[in-house]
Amino acid sequence: MSLGFWKKLNKPIFALAPMADVTDVAFRRIIAKYGKPDVMWTEFVSADGLAFAPEVGRKKLLKHLEYSESERPIVAQFFTSSPENMNKAAELARKLGFDGIDINMGCPDRSVEKQGAGASLMKNTELARKLLRAAKEGAGDLPVSVKTRTGYSKPNLEKWLPEILKEEPALVTIHARTKKEMSKVPAQWEFVRRAVEIRDASGKDTLIFGNGDVKDLNEAMEKIRETGCDGVMLGRAIFGNPWLFTNINSVRKNNKEVFYLPSVQERLGVLVEHTKLFEELLGGYKNFAVMKKHFRAYITDFEGAGDLRLKLMETNNASEVKEVVSYFLKTI
Repeated sequence: MSLGFWKKLNKPIFALAPMADVTDVAFRRIIAKYGKPDVMWTEFVSADGLAFAPEVGRKKLLKHLEYSESERPIVAQFFTSSPENMNKAAELARKLGFDGIDINMGCPDRSVEKQGAGASLMKNTELARKLLRAAKEGAGDLPVSVKTRTGYSKPNLEKWLPEILKEEPALVTIHARTKKEMSKVPAQWEFVRRAVEIRDASGKDTLIFGNGDVKDLNEAMEKIRETGCDGVMLGRAIFGNPWLFTNINSVRKNNKEVFYLPSVQERLGVLVEHTKLFEELLGGYKNFAVMKKHFRAYITDFEGAGDLRLKLMETNNASEVKEVVSYFLKTI
């Protein structure tokens, strides 16, 4: 088993979850600057697309694998049902200088499942194991991990997780819901505790992370104490809050977070900076509407937020966003 960079990190470990059209290269750079987690993931990328897409499509996919040195350690996440393409993708990630590789075995998106990838792999343990072996072959010395769920239509960790552990991944992240549950029910962290027990019984050194409904580092520490997991992956809590991981070292040391509360001016300044980065790095690759997803999260809980948000939703580029924000700041 290659633990790679994982064995060098202080525990417990706090990671940023991969989220499509959210944790892109622009937002990750902002997060790395204002509140860096222990580990970052890329958005998930189709290994099949990398293997077969025409030049224009492949160029767009490679944009998902762009990163800066400030984001290290950074893990490239792929999805596929083809061991051959998984091998090629892992080899590409190694050549691109990534610190680790992750296989998505939990995405509930129908288009992903139709390909036999994502959450559907929980119904095909033989293929899941083949994908892990193929990734390890392509990865060389890089650690390979898995992000999955508690089960497909019902919890099935008792059968699913031991099969994955046989291939000795460096890490398994458990999203504490089934595929069927999506995000419609609260995350059930007792299954993360059970995953830790299964790992311990296996005698493997694989790390176990939990994921689901964690709103801040204080709550993450509570989940770690309750379950015994090695770390927590936070996702939706990062929306509009690149300061989420700001006090990571003090939390690890003192088990309690003193929240960083940015002023309205600071929040809006970072929004403008984020928008500019999005345009510089992803203009021509992603529609500006993708950036607008972040406006609601940045602009909330202050006087005039509703009107400002409406005006920003009418903008078409970073210059217009800066102009609207600058005018608003002059009026407060």
